[in-house]
Amino acid sequence: MIRKGLLAIFITIALATPVLASSGSSSKPLAGTYPIILSHGLFGWGENSGGIISIVNYWGGSDDYLRSQGATVFAPGKTAANSNEVRAAELKAAILTYAAATNYTGKFHILGHSQGGLDSRYMVSNLGLSGRTATLTTLNTPHYGSPIADIVKTVLPSWIQPFVASIVETLVKIVYGGTNQQNALAALSSLSKEGLTSFNSYTPNRSGVKYFSYGSSITIPDLIQHPLMGILHPACGAGGLFQGQGFTNDGLVPLSSQKWGTWKGGPSYGIFTTGIDHLQASNTLRSGSLWYDVEGFYMNMASNMKANQ
Repeated sequence: MIRKGLLAIFITIALATPVLASSGSSSKPLAGTYPIILSHGLFGWGENSGGIISIVNYWGGSDDYLRSQGATVFAPGKTAANSNEVRAAELKAAILTYAAATNYTGKFHILGHSQGGLDSRYMVSNLGLSGRTATLTTLNTPHYGSPIADIVKTVLPSWIQPFVASIVETLVKIVYGGTNQQNALAALSSLSKEGLTSFNSYTPNRSGVKYFSYGSSITIPDLIQHPLMGILHPACGAGGLFQGQGFTNDGLVPLSSQKWGTWKGGPSYGIFTTGIDHLQASNTLRSGSLWYDVEGFYMNMASNMKANQ
């Protein structure tokens, strides 16, 4: 009798265990989110890019983190240096190819870093992707221009600009590989204040698409935490003051220029971190991981996408 009783108890526990485990578990937080498209910035690259640069991850592993949390993520490559319009057409082609390959007919969320936010806006507004876009989120995007682009245009005489551009384009082709036609001068014009004033006039927000923006700035341009952006920060600040955009910036983009749609702020960080710069915001080359909670920040952006689909 004792053996039969123990056997009955054992069988009951064994049958109940899966039920208990199932009831106590929860689905991944980003499960059910529309696919997220990551749109890289100037001199950026994607998961399908070639060349030497492809051995490292532009998003610093943030794309893989979002996947681990239940999201479907596609981070396509585009021309590293070109106009917003050219890159937008390439982004559209990449998204539609991806959708066809995966038999997906629904909507997407788009997250664009830096110039990637501009080409995404153009694609949604002018290339017929508004119906496939639930939210468009921009990160440290120069919606009203970057003073650094204007400074470069001013410092370099017009006669030497094509020569410098050809050097830059040659280097880009070597590092990035591929056959895409680079156009550094077109990229420069697309990021200037004048260029963005014109761009915004023919790139309006589309109804049915929810627009959000995130960004950041450097508080102290120390070269330990900001080895590259710290050098550019004072020039960007001075240019921002001259252009009426304010001094506060991330090394390339004034904080005031980063705001578009519903402004959501930026990542939180400790008292020993001197702000988050332009590259750290996207965690490019994992540059942000040492200074703030990158995974938490990307989860925050992705959760906002899911809540607004």
